Amino acid sequence: MTHTRRNKGTCSSSTTVELNSDGIITSISVEDGCDGNLKGVCALLVGRNAREAIPALENIRCEDKPTSCPHQISQCLAEALEQL
Repeated sequence: MTHTRRNKGTCSSSTTVELNSDGIITSISVEDGCDGNLKGVCALLVGRNAREAIPALENIRCEDKPTSCPHQISQCLAEALEQL
């Protein structure tokens, strides 16, 4: 299943994740933001269980912002798991 979430408080504008029926991340992409860094983060997440990835990403901050692109990815993953 595919889920897209509009990001809040970051340079990136949206995150799209695809999970298989077991909650494994099969693809992930982030629009805008720091292109190379986000491609690297997304590549590292493919094949991981979303439930295990969320705690590694949540509550990461970017500079003085209360959020970050990885935190927004964790939010998208959590919403996708709710829809499974």
